[in-house]
Amino acid sequence: MDISNQTADSAVSKAKLLDFSNQPNRNPTSPANPQDKPALKDDIRIFSFANIAATMRKNRRVLIRVKVREMKMLAHRLKRNGGVSCWLFRLCIALLSAALLPLWPLASLPAASAESSLTIDTPADGEDVDVGTITVSGRYSEAYAIKLIVGGTEQLDTRMEGESGAESGTWSAELDTSRYDGEITLVAKGTNSTTRYGVTSAPAVITVNNPDAVKPVVTIISPRDGEKVKGSGTTVQVFVASPNPLTKVEVRINGGAWKRAGKSGKVYKYNWNTKGLGNKTSSIEARAVDSRGNIGRSLTVYASTGSGTHEDITLAKQDRAMWIWEKAAYNLFLNPGSRTALKAFADDTSTFDSDPITTFYVGVFPYGGVDILEEYPEKVRDFVRWAHDNGYQVHACIAGGTTPPYLGALTPYHEHAIREMEKVINYNISAAPDERFDGVNVDIEPYILPEFGAEKPSVQRQYLDVLQKMIDRRDTAGIDLPFGPAIPRWFDSSASSSDITWNGETKWLSEHVQDISDYISIMDYRDTADGSAGIIAQAQGELAYANAIGKPNSVVVGVETLDIANSGDPETITFREEGRTYMEAELDKVYAAFNGNPAFAGIAMHHYDSIRWLPSVWGPDGHLWRVKPEDTSPPSALSGDPEAAAFDYQSINLSYGRATDDSDIEHYLIYRSTEPDFTADESSLAGSSRNLTYVDSGLLPDTTYYYKVAAMDISGNVGPATSATSSATASTYLRPMIIGDMDVVFNGTRAEVSLHIVDLETGDGVTAAVYGRFTQSGGRYIEMRTDADGLATGSSEALTFPSGEAGFWPQRIVAPGYYWASAYDERRNATASWSKTAFSTTPDPQ
Repeated sequence: MDISNQTADSAVSKAKLLDFSNQPNRNPTSPANPQDKPALKDDIRIFSFANIAATMRKNRRVLIRVKVREMKMLAHRLKRNGGVSCWLFRLCIALLSAALLPLWPLASLPAASAESSLTIDTPADGEDVDVGTITVSGRYSEAYAIKLIVGGTEQLDTRMEGESGAESGTWSAELDTSRYDGEITLVAKGTNSTTRYGVTSAPAVITVNNPDAVKPVVTIISPRDGEKVKGSGTTVQVFVASPNPLTKVEVRINGGAWKRAGKSGKVYKYNWNTKGLGNKTSSIEARAVDSRGNIGRSLTVYASTGSGTHEDITLAKQDRAMWIWEKAAYNLFLNPGSRTALKAFADDTSTFDSDPITTFYVGVFPYGGVDILEEYPEKVRDFVRWAHDNGYQVHACIAGGTTPPYLGALTPYHEHAIREMEKVINYNISAAPDERFDGVNVDIEPYILPEFGAEKPSVQRQYLDVLQKMIDRRDTAGIDLPFGPAIPRWFDSSASSSDITWNGETKWLSEHVQDISDYISIMDYRDTADGSAGIIAQAQGELAYANAIGKPNSVVVGVETLDIANSGDPETITFREEGRTYMEAELDKVYAAFNGNPAFAGIAMHHYDSIRWLPSVWGPDGHLWRVKPEDTSPPSALSGDPEAAAFDYQSINLSYGRATDDSDIEHYLIYRSTEPDFTADESSLAGSSRNLTYVDSGLLPDTTYYYKVAAMDISGNVGPATSATSSATASTYLRPMIIGDMDVVFNGTRAEVSLHIVDLETGDGVTAAVYGRFTQSGGRYIEMRTDADGLATGSSEALTFPSGEAGFWPQRIVAPGYYWASAYDERRNATASWSKTAFSTTPDPQ
């Protein structure tokens, strides 16, 4: 599908940016994780007959290796400026390499294995650690993309040192413990190299003695939760435990302004005037600030005046619904112009012959350093009021309050999930009727935890417990706020979900969830409506149970449009490859099957960004959705210039401010150069990001890079670029390899990829393992091994549509002694398209 001309006036070809989030400039067909590629380390083995000889040779080897590396980097820079002849460069490298060869036998590529493991070795479990920056490290086997989870609230990148080019070795991360006191639970998580599903370490609990970082522990002791307050006033009493002196203690009623509480003996008191409140349940919160700036918050107390609040739960149909995650949701809150695009998209029924979107599940978790419900509730009120004025429902979408979200299912983290629920409840209590959320959609997904299957039914019960606790908070507040968890389609059919005993009853996990919830959103992720594994069959059980327990409008059937091929899930769970026209035809079958079913509440689509980027069909016969009327003015300048910080020898982390526009911001364009005074244009475009952060990876070591950032709106208009910022990468002994060439062709039934992996400096082929997947109409994930010349080929799944387009997106390239310098790939994108009458191949524009 040729989309490069869809915005003729755009300064940047949309073909290079479609669905291209947070990536170096490779294949822009799908979002990606820039941390896919582990750092690899040479497995250099020295064979000798004596320790003394081994030491001498090791020292000489290190010296030669360093000189080779220095010479290669210098030669590469000189070659770019025409300052060194190729024959002289090759001669010097050959001479040094010859001297080194007897000492440097490169290991062969390891075979892939499904056995994957991850450990935390230092500090040890139970160890006391110092205040300050410590190194946490461990080992990994057949894994990549390793992160360190700290206390369930922070996730750190890691540096990975591979062995022999394998995805096995050691990892490390730098943890600043100065922000913590007491026990800290550490868990490493990564991705299995073969299955591409998650793998986690055993937890390690360390202890830091840091009184300066202790947050005050704040408890409202009067009134009690659920208590009825009598008279025209009452005293709110707050107890605070803190090792540091307190500077203030404050109380907030019904989301109003924070009011100072006075010290009275061992407690703090605030006089609450309840006159005129009538029959209402109010929210009471307290916070304390100590001399070190630490802030502690209480859980909410709900106290009533008169007969309190006792609203019935009203549950309307939610057809169609759509998830809108924080990346897009925060645009809607902070950039009102984004709403014009949302309305145009939701109301458009003609472009794809679809039904209108009436319900938004809007993410409200903190994002980009902003906690929207806490810091800018007035902006949320403005958005919800706008949505209601235009006939839409809005459900707040929350998860476990943890990082990653599924940890909220575990009992030690339940308080985080409860606080997320309380924020939504308290927002609704403080808002006017037309500003209130119509429900809350809860997406915790406990099955991601490895214990879900291995330690059944422990996680299942903890998950049900936290859902019940969240519902109890709503019930204590007495407000009309329908509660709806998102659950997978197999909670009523898998072995891990069967025979779950909870609260004295043994049932399917889905039935327990339906018993306590007002509605469910089934993640009924399949790409066909019919058949035993189709959308219709997979939702029958939940619909039947909802009817049996008398809950009409309580089952929403969710479908997927996200590109999921990077994960271990099969492409058959998403409509990404088939396109929107096919999806709508399948959804018509779902409506035909369920429209007369009282429990059926509609269809929900996941999610706003991926649906907007989904064409009618891939290939020359397809078309994308476009906002009408098209926006012709560019976005604003960013609110803050970018900041750059090198992470290691081949990656630099960027962060930057937000831009605004009279429509939606589509991407932030990242421009890169090795020259400080460069022009931000397509020639210097390194990639794009939907986030306010970007990881630029695949760079060269010992190199200073300069960056500028600009915003691009939904119509392709580009705003002004920022001033430049810079950072320099670290050193490494690894050699850079790149994709020297890549082609994709369609043979009539499948797409075929051929690629060439070469040494960046010498141009020689490299024997490597290449992991990647087909894109657009394709979704198959494959592993290829290059031959001695660095060449490899692979094919997609069968592609049966009469019109289509397929590309190939390399994910990881692994070779002994090398790392993938992807920013310097000669071919970043190649696709083949076909229609009923012709095939064509589109090379990457150079």
